[in-house]
Amino acid sequence: MNDQERLVRVQADPVVITLAAEIDMSNADSVGSDLRAALRPGVTVVVADMTSTVFCDSGGLRNLVLAHHQAVASGAELRLAVQSKTVLRVMELTGIFQLMGVYPSVAAALQAQPGVSRA
Repeated sequence: MNDQERLVRVQADPVVITLAAEIDMSNADSVGSDLRAALRPGVTVVVADMTSTVFCDSGGLRNLVLAHHQAVASGAELRLAVQSKTVLRVMELTGIFQLMGVYPSVAAALQAQPGVSRA
């Protein structure tokens, strides 16, 4: 057994990142940076707490998708906790529901089985 085979991936507790009430061009990149930074080695689940988010523009959605792709590449899962009907509608229209897990609360996102979702 070589050194690489002896490495064990330590599973960290899920990370919850609370996002702003409005995500637009002024803060979308920092939202993406925060989410991607949370996807450090050992983290298997990151929950984006969007329960207070009432607006998310295309820049915000783009950064959510980029963070999702990074999560998948690192063997982790990005879950979204969303309550705003407006934000949920935009996510439905853009296909985010098919791409990643969307849940009605942070608690639901934390308790979900991997790969099972819906708001």
